[in-house]
Amino acid sequence: MKIYTKKGDQGETSLFGGQRVPKSACRIEAYGNVDELNSIIGLVRSYDISDYGDDLLNMVQHHLFILGADLATPESQNENKRIKRIRDDEIEALEEAIDELQVHLPPLKNFILPGGAQAGATLHIARTVCRRAERSCVRCREHQPVSESALKYLNRLSDFLFVIARYENQQQDVKEQVWKAD
Repeated sequence: MKIYTKKGDQGETSLFGGQRVPKSACRIEAYGNVDELNSIIGLVRSYDISDYGDDLLNMVQHHLFILGADLATPESQNENKRIKRIRDDEIEALEEAIDELQVHLPPLKNFILPGGAQAGATLHIARTVCRRAERSCVRCREHQPVSESALKYLNRLSDFLFVIARYENQQQDVKEQVWKAD
């Protein structure tokens, strides 16, 4: 099987189910942002990170593939296909991870500047890409159905990425820099 099909040369692509849409369609933008986020998390996993952090990020990467398939498959097209969709289980897994990570972190009293060690700083970038993915899903939902669970997952994921960035910075003994409004 060749990696190129030439079917997208005119600026269209197929959703799961076969429907052809412009590559500029909101649904394509939404799952494209999720794909970018997944790639950034893969980059983070190539750095020196904790085993616990790596396990959590592996879980998230699997969730993001589910989310991408969810976003690429309009619900009306799911009737004849077995597409797994983001559900409460994935959201709860993120919440449990956030709670566990926060046990190891000092409480925040101020805003902190994004940055730190290589993994922590890149996780802050991932958080901002996650927020962009969330915004693109909200925009898409204005015109087409997007599951409530997908939006909840992305909202929770950005919180998770913030907390794991703090955790990984702590694991590297990198002190957080507090934002000071001078």
